[in-house]
Amino acid sequence: MKKIYFSRDEMYSLNVERLTERGVKIEDIAMIAYKQQIKYNPKTTFELCLASVKKTLSYRDIFHIVQLSVEIDRLTEQGGIFREPIQSIMKDDLGMFGIDEILGLSIAANYGVIGQTNFGDIDVNKPGIVKELNDHGKSESEQCHTFLDDVVGAIAAAASTRVAQIISEEEATKKAE
Repeated sequence: MKKIYFSRDEMYSLNVERLTERGVKIEDIAMIAYKQQIKYNPKTTFELCLASVKKTLSYRDIFHIVQLSVEIDRLTEQGGIFREPIQSIMKDDLGMFGIDEILGLSIAANYGVIGQTNFGDIDVNKPGIVKELNDHGKSESEQCHTFLDDVVGAIAAAASTRVAQIISEEEATKKAE
């Protein structure tokens, strides 16, 4: 029997498995979130960013996006699966394609406008593993990271925004006491 429903723990584990297969560690994602958030809030810790990445990777909508994105990139690498012109558009990561960014924005939107703004910053500046994925996917390599670089950046943006929300709530609670 096929399984289509997964617990949060299972979704998290499957997402980590797929990301690891593609050369992405959750610590890489957490570091982007940390560097993005520490500029604005000195109370940011790497541990809180890592916990936020883990939480983000356990959400159902994000699970589906990660799984689909990794699979699209993997199938694009195989060549001949998708018909032209979409095969070449995805393999070359055409700048005007934009569907990969839509999936990234969908992840970031879980954390509102700030999440989407954080994703825009990461998408433009391509820090850490996002740059590595983007550059490697555009090299003469057979690998394709058209979707993965945006999804990883969006997870970092979501985690960064979640950290900001947690710290803001802690501050609000202290002031209310």
